[in-house]
This record gives sequence, C-alpha cells and structure tokens, in this order.
Amino acid sequence: MNTAVNDVTSQVRPGVLSLSIKEKSALFAAYMPFIKGGGLFIPTNKSYKMGEEVFMLLTLMDDPAKLPVSGKVVWVTPAGAHGSRTQGVGVQFAFNESGKAAQHKIEGLLGGSLKSVRLTHTM
Repeated sequence: MNTAVNDVTSQVRPGVLSLSIKEKSALFAAYMPFIKGGGLFIPTNKSYKMGEEVFMLLTLMDDPAKLPVSGKVVWVTPAGAHGSRTQGVGVQFAFNESGKAAQHKIEGLLGGSLKSVRLTHTM
C-alpha cells in the first residue's frame, strides 16, 4: 500500500490540487468508485473541510494531457489516522462534463481491477 503513495504526486496551489498518477496500482488505490459520479483520494497535508469545493488538474498514466475537474471534499483522513492511513482528502467529481470525463477515463484505465478486493486509501 505505501508504494502506491510514492507514485502519487500532489502539489497544493491556491485553490488547485495537482495530481499525477503514473501507475495503475496507484490509480486503483486512489479511485473511489463507491462515490456517486466517482472521485479520488488525494494525499495532502493541507487542511480541507467536508463539502469544500476544490479544483483538480489530473495527469493519468502516460497521458500528457491534464484533466481539469472540479469537485467537493467528501472524505477527510487526518494526520495520525488509525491504521497508518495516508493523510489527505477524498474528492467527489462534480456532476458535469469534466467530472463524467474523469470518471470514464479512470474506469477505462482500471477496467476489471474495479472488482478487486485489494485495499485502497479509503476502504
């Protein structure tokens, strides 16, 4: 599980979360298919509140294009969480075209892995 975290790069800019996921295992660990419309867990030390609106720039696998996606915080893992969980936030994709595009792109990349019982950053 910890190796997947090393594959995820999160940089915080004012109001923007930039996330680059280079490996399928890291994408699986970060993706939240159980959230309506999909979402991602983003490792960050910055403090966010439930319901807070955020904007993400996602780079997935070898695709040089960045996906701009808005969303809201629906999950918070604080520093020092039980089970040595990675600190960060879960962001639900907005119910718009960019949110749907991100969900479809991620689910296409993960394919059959979505049915796996492997642990993720959130469950």
